[in-house]
Amino acid sequence: MRVLLVGAGGVGTAVTRIAARRPFFDLMVVADYDPARAEAAVAAVGDDRFRAERVDAGDEAAVAALLARHGCDVLLNATDPRFVMPLFRAARKAGADYLDMAMSLSRPHPSRPYEECGVKLGDEQFALAGEWEQAGALALVGMGVEPGLSDVFARYAADELFDGIEEIGIRDGANLTVDGYDFAPSFSIWTTIEECLNPPVVYERERGWFTTAPFSEPEVFDFPDGIGPVECVNVEHEEVLLVPRWVDARRVTFKYGLGGEFIETLKTLHLLGLDRTTPVTVPGADGPVAVSPRDVVAASLPDPATLGERMRGKTCAGTWVRGVKDGREREVYLYHVVDNEWSMAEYGCQAVVWQTALNPVVALELLATGAWSGSGVLGPEAFPARPFLDLLTEYGSPWGLREQ
Repeated sequence: MRVLLVGAGGVGTAVTRIAARRPFFDLMVVADYDPARAEAAVAAVGDDRFRAERVDAGDEAAVAALLARHGCDVLLNATDPRFVMPLFRAARKAGADYLDMAMSLSRPHPSRPYEECGVKLGDEQFALAGEWEQAGALALVGMGVEPGLSDVFARYAADELFDGIEEIGIRDGANLTVDGYDFAPSFSIWTTIEECLNPPVVYERERGWFTTAPFSEPEVFDFPDGIGPVECVNVEHEEVLLVPRWVDARRVTFKYGLGGEFIETLKTLHLLGLDRTTPVTVPGADGPVAVSPRDVVAASLPDPATLGERMRGKTCAGTWVRGVKDGREREVYLYHVVDNEWSMAEYGCQAVVWQTALNPVVALELLATGAWSGSGVLGPEAFPARPFLDLLTEYGSPWGLREQ
């Protein structure tokens, strides 16, 4: 397997450090708009299977040419969601398979944003599913941790733990702190603003997909491995758009443990218009400059990839499932916990980006060995879960199951 990895930020760098320990690929080209980031990621692993390149993720022709020049048969997208569609199209143009960790962006309903869906996450990609299937090519979308591993858990529950499922709820929580910062998100603030301030989507069998208000339906969820109770709220996320396509459940939700202070900060950003992506004109030394307010917010905060030495605690991603098994009600939580102290000591990567990066590498290995195969635009739950979970454990990062 020959891989083009686009994006050498925190997640992309973690991908290289995880993949370097595995033998399933022959070449991984690490490409970034900033060549210094790509070169640093490659230098850190000290493995001649890795090569650094510069590419603009928004330039479809350049990405397709890079895929062709290195003979890459798969593109792994480790950029933010703005670049999903150009990279998705570039892979198709070059005849390569494609993996991402976040799907094409949504757009709220123009008049009823908190009741009806507008353009949903992934709609642009699924609209082209027939083209991919006809070509015998695979676009595996949403293959990070959430979405990604959480979707694998949903498929595993449907296949092995339940006869019928009433509800699937992705629940994400952590007790991470960052020394020396009053506000320092552990993941991309650009992406966090996008998913937290957009109308959350809920799925119900009788209604299909519909929306609600941001931060709605708060609940306290008790997370394992010492994290404990965390208040979780509705957030827009890909699992709600993916799981119902392949797993039969009456209801599907996603709730994120943000914390009151974080929610208030996001609300303030929205109130001030600092969540907007449309550029505004501001004075500059050489004249007026057009800048995106959200990009300014992101540039004003520390890079999450650099926070590992200051971070303390654990992060948990998981899937809560309620249903029936052998005529009895059953409720479980399938989960994956990463301790930041461990991920820093073992890989030099902070826990959140490492946990995100782990899962696409596992998926690439399953595709390389033929344990997973398919064509079209598919989510993680379209594939058998057991091979993934077994390989995840082999990577030294086991998952857990708790009866509720």
